[in-house]
Amino acid sequence: MPEQKRDYYEVLGVSKGASDDELKKAYRKLAKKYHPDLNPGDKEAEAKFKEVNEAYEVLSDKEKRARYDQFGHAGVDPNYNPGGGYGGFSGADFGDIDLGDIFGSFFGGGFSGFGGGGGSRRAGPMKGDTLRAAITISFEEAAFGCEKQIELTRSEACDDCKGTGCAPGTTAEICPDCHGSGTIRIQRGGGAFSFATTTSCPKCHGTGKIIHSPCSTCHGEGAVRKTRKITAKIPAGIDNGQAISLRGQGGAGKNGGPAGDLIISVSVRPHARFKRDGMNVYLEQKVSFLQATLGAELEIPTIDGNVKWTLPEGTQPGATFRLKGKGIPSVSGRGRGDQYVTVSVDVPRGLDREQKEALRAFGRAMGELPAEGEEEGLKGFFDKMKKKK
Repeated sequence: MPEQKRDYYEVLGVSKGASDDELKKAYRKLAKKYHPDLNPGDKEAEAKFKEVNEAYEVLSDKEKRARYDQFGHAGVDPNYNPGGGYGGFSGADFGDIDLGDIFGSFFGGGFSGFGGGGGSRRAGPMKGDTLRAAITISFEEAAFGCEKQIELTRSEACDDCKGTGCAPGTTAEICPDCHGSGTIRIQRGGGAFSFATTTSCPKCHGTGKIIHSPCSTCHGEGAVRKTRKITAKIPAGIDNGQAISLRGQGGAGKNGGPAGDLIISVSVRPHARFKRDGMNVYLEQKVSFLQATLGAELEIPTIDGNVKWTLPEGTQPGATFRLKGKGIPSVSGRGRGDQYVTVSVDVPRGLDREQKEALRAFGRAMGELPAEGEEEGLKGFFDKMKKKK
């Protein structure tokens, strides 16, 4: 039996009513904890990281979350069909049992209200498995986009049998019991108490066909496991914790169904100087006391490289200036954010006597210190006041 999936809310450690912010906070904490870069060679951490990404990918999507809350894992299974009644459960937790069978166990037969159209349809085309991967990129790569190679192992259509599962030169027989549908209808009871159920065909195991000469390469499965290197284009402007989906790069489809998708979770390494908030970039720029006082022509780093910038005279510590259009490009390709420069005045330390005297002269000129000669007078005045006390 396949391994039972854990509840997605349990995986992220949040309640069922958790807000989007609570989900994001829990996801980022766990993604950082189990990230492959921080746990090299740890297979358990890698599995946890994939599990966390899968849970967040579902719960952060309102539509998927609603289906998951109502139907559990079956509701977000790639084979789930929201408009197709209960047939989507056949590939999830219920195996080959449909709702007609469940009612049949209580009433001694099928239930025509479900057995007529809600049965398993395993013989039809099925989309391949959704695969997941994770990459880490630099701040600049996230800002301007890049290409990354990802190695993954996935199921692909067998080259020898072209996905049919049959040995070369042979074909599969359409199942004589279900006539290729993969399901059979069973009538139980009689008269007014007649009930019908639809269940998976036991002769072909729900595939709708019987392979008498299976392919020696894939053993009749129609697919084989292969390791591939996929080139993924990371769009400019992507942010830490976001994901991209590559259609058709997942597992091979079954019975002529399309291939699944590959979902890539992106982590962005922090930059030494820049901070990011959405499309805007923030930088703290140190300037000298003299530059802040008199103004200066400076070179300011941006994600595009250094740019010339005029610091106005009399700039106060903590003042913030905007460099328009020097932020992160929009992931949609329309527009860019801005860069905000916050000025930090670097107060000099370890001044020699000459430098201190120059500052005192400046202080006297600004009226912040008494003029020369007044210092001694003030000192004598305060000494006399002390003696009187």
